[in-house]
Amino acid sequence: MTTYDIALIGFGGVNRTLAELIATRGERLRSELGFGLRIVAITDLRLGSLVQPEGVDLSVALKLGGENETFAAHGGSADTNNESVIRNCTADIICEATFTNPDDGEPAVSHVRWALESGKSVCTTNKGPVALRGAELSSLAEQNGVHFEFEGAVMSGTPVIRLAKKMFAGLKLNGFEGILNGTSNYVLGRMEAGLDFHAAIREAQELGYAEANPAADIEGYDVQLKVLILANELLDAGIELKDVHRQGISTVTPEDIRKAAREGRRWKLIGAARRNPDGSVTAGVSPVALPLDHGLAGVSGATNAVSFETDLLGTVTISGPGAGRVETAYALLSDIIAMHAARTEVSANA
Repeated sequence: MTTYDIALIGFGGVNRTLAELIATRGERLRSELGFGLRIVAITDLRLGSLVQPEGVDLSVALKLGGENETFAAHGGSADTNNESVIRNCTADIICEATFTNPDDGEPAVSHVRWALESGKSVCTTNKGPVALRGAELSSLAEQNGVHFEFEGAVMSGTPVIRLAKKMFAGLKLNGFEGILNGTSNYVLGRMEAGLDFHAAIREAQELGYAEANPAADIEGYDVQLKVLILANELLDAGIELKDVHRQGISTVTPEDIRKAAREGRRWKLIGAARRNPDGSVTAGVSPVALPLDHGLAGVSGATNAVSFETDLLGTVTISGPGAGRVETAYALLSDIIAMHAARTEVSANA
């Protein structure tokens, strides 16, 4: 039975949870999926790097995390050594889940490029590489006969990209609109319940929904990247970030909320793209007061949803978790499953 060797680049919540899944469910996954998973390398900004071709002892790695602990005391290095590990380790698949600058996608763009150039497949939860360098990196993967998968970059574990590509075969997608950020959705919901904007943000921060600096969520930057990914992947838009208009929810006032309620409407931050008659695609992010009977009006909290406009089925909506360590770790696993399925299909047709 095939066993895929895995390198985890970044050992925060998502990749650590993936390691936990492999450690606790490895045999079950092997039985159910028809392949095994073995982690042979881990890098982390705080812990350093650990490369063990025979397989990392996850019972040890998962316990690390103390203030002064590094991999140096366990046969590794206190230095991250990302490029060296990615290029030279024996992994078949690189799971990339590091903190990334949304302006240029780094360092994740470089991590993905190094892996693909080295003949290794990549799955990532990072939006930056996909939104800003997606076409380039996908082309590089094809040139090197490997895979570049990124299901978790849009709706965490909810497989919106893969589902739309496979299940909508034979349909023409004319556009989509969605709620793609749980933090902004939570804040708008709490404002509807009577909190002012800043109090709602503070509550979201206390619950762990919002970062100390919530601008990426509140001002629409996160959704802007996700809209760009969906537009290019599903509508073949061929657009860039500058083509996606962006407006966040900081302009929505308590009076706007009350007025919408009186009119039977509810404010949501909507990311959308639509194909124009000339074939071009218009995309953007903005707060919208939706009528209560709209399919997205009832989506609350951290749940995400996307409604697709199709030619034969009309509107089809996909909803599910838009955040969470376990959910996002599952997205990486689903990417690996997709890679295995593609490899099996190639072998069967050879």
